[in-house]
Amino acid sequence: MPEALLPLFPLGVVLFPRTVLPLHIFEDRYKEMIREAIENNQEFGVVQAGEKGIVNMGCTATVEKVVNRYPDGKLDILTVGHRRFEIHELNDEKPYLRGEITFFDDDADEEEPPRELRVQAISEYKLLRDVTDEEPQTEPRMEDPQLSFQLAQIISDLNFRQLLLSTRSESERLKQFTKFVPAYLIRQKHAAHVREIAPRNGHARVKIQ
Repeated sequence: MPEALLPLFPLGVVLFPRTVLPLHIFEDRYKEMIREAIENNQEFGVVQAGEKGIVNMGCTATVEKVVNRYPDGKLDILTVGHRRFEIHELNDEKPYLRGEITFFDDDADEEEPPRELRVQAISEYKLLRDVTDEEPQTEPRMEDPQLSFQLAQIISDLNFRQLLLSTRSESERLKQFTKFVPAYLIRQKHAAHVREIAPRNGHARVKIQ
């Protein structure tokens, strides 16, 4: 059965449970939404937005800290992810979107992931940290029972992040992570190489006498 309407914040990000997300709030409708969330100590939903609209699965967030308040009402805030949810229907009666949602978590009968799988995932994570400039917002908590979300903070690929968010098995998420990282590393190295050589190529500004 759907829960009460959840305020929704469409963004070009995918938030994971127990990870942090800094936000700059400047639109009037979201100033209102965040003000209500702070005053009532309520969650709001972060959902990935794209050209075709929003996806139907996201993660709730709470405001942990107001970093800056500006004279015009803008805010810099620090939020933390909590619960995953699925959207069943949208409601636009307020200036910001709300959704009829149900919360979900991993399958209750799932066994704990094998230790070898956790070790392999951590090894891939450390390799990624060593050879790229990618940095997580906060250091991952290795004792987290959903370790995959902690490790995947460092991944910027939104499609992959959304896949992990929707997967209801920690073992499966760890497998997806260890399979994804090697190819992701190659792409990141190539992108870094392109950034390095790009300034050397192209048109130069030449002064003609």
